[in-house]
Amino acid sequence: MTASVIAATGLFTPDQSITNEELVAAYNAWAERWNAQHADRIASGELEALTPSSVEFIEKASGIKQRFVLDKAGILDPARMVPHLPERSNDELSILAEMAVKAAQQAIAAWGKPVGEIGAVICAASNMQRPYPAMAIEVQQALGIEGFAFDMNVACSSATFGIKTAADFIASGSTKAVLMVNPEICSAHLNFMDRDSHFIFGDVATAVIVESADTAGPGGWEILGTRLKTVFSNNIRNNFGFLNRAAREDAQAVSDPSPLNDGKTDKMFVQQGRKVFKDVVPMVSDMIVGHARDLGLEPTALKRLWLHQANINMNEMIGRKVLGRDPSPEENVIILDDYANTSSAGSIIAFHLRQGGFDAGEVGLICSFGAGYSAGTVFVRRR
Repeated sequence: MTASVIAATGLFTPDQSITNEELVAAYNAWAERWNAQHADRIASGELEALTPSSVEFIEKASGIKQRFVLDKAGILDPARMVPHLPERSNDELSILAEMAVKAAQQAIAAWGKPVGEIGAVICAASNMQRPYPAMAIEVQQALGIEGFAFDMNVACSSATFGIKTAADFIASGSTKAVLMVNPEICSAHLNFMDRDSHFIFGDVATAVIVESADTAGPGGWEILGTRLKTVFSNNIRNNFGFLNRAAREDAQAVSDPSPLNDGKTDKMFVQQGRKVFKDVVPMVSDMIVGHARDLGLEPTALKRLWLHQANINMNEMIGRKVLGRDPSPEENVIILDDYANTSSAGSIIAFHLRQGGFDAGEVGLICSFGAGYSAGTVFVRRR
């Protein structure tokens, strides 16, 4: 079986960002307006007044200080609270594909080889902007890559699932190199009117080139082992889909087919955060430790953890369980203070930005976890 190497990575970061202060001001303005509109029902006890958000609440709950987004104005408009991303014609490059292409171009430039050596493209992300044609095929065409391409969605774990799939293709001889991209427009599925989650997500795209060790040049990261796990849970969910329209009984379903017009917030990101924390931290910690020992590695000796960037408290606890002590910032990389939760891209951003300082032979871990539940571990050794 042919071994695989992570040969290069790329990152596209939007040029707009929102601080916690800006986000809180927009939410509080909207909440104050909502409370005023429903003052009589609140006074009668029929409704509860909305509680203001705060910077202190956000940073204590998540560790997030800002996030990058594709459209700042729409999110911060109290009369809108949704990014404004106009539809493009079918003849234009889709916005999700455009982001992926920019990240991929950076990875390809770092790789230093012609795109003709790539035989497959995987678009692994939590939210695709359409069912078909596959975003991966559009990215493939835009970059001039032959071979095959397909989309995959395992929510926040999509990148590690994508890396394993790429490594399996290489091991089987299907191709010598795979491009895996993770474009995430998380701001479009976030309910900015929900105090408990309005701060969670940002937008970004990442790219990874996985190559056969037989053809890889010097440097890069040998993939020592990959492992995937899924356990069904409703604690993180998004019910948006094409069947939403068919489930509606009102006449508006015919005249206005948008499934979001029914006001149901479950068509966006929803989660039961405390339950997720309680379930996922032990599941992921045990998975990392067990996989490391199956590979003959001592988990406490890992040089660096590039974990999914969802919540600083979750990452710190996983780091302690795996390393057996409080990890240093150098050992347990946190980038969510700047990027927020970027779903599948989070662990790859961390890996892309903080992979320096390794000597040949030293080992680290890329790990993602999220809705499903799903989790993936990728142990890598510096070449």
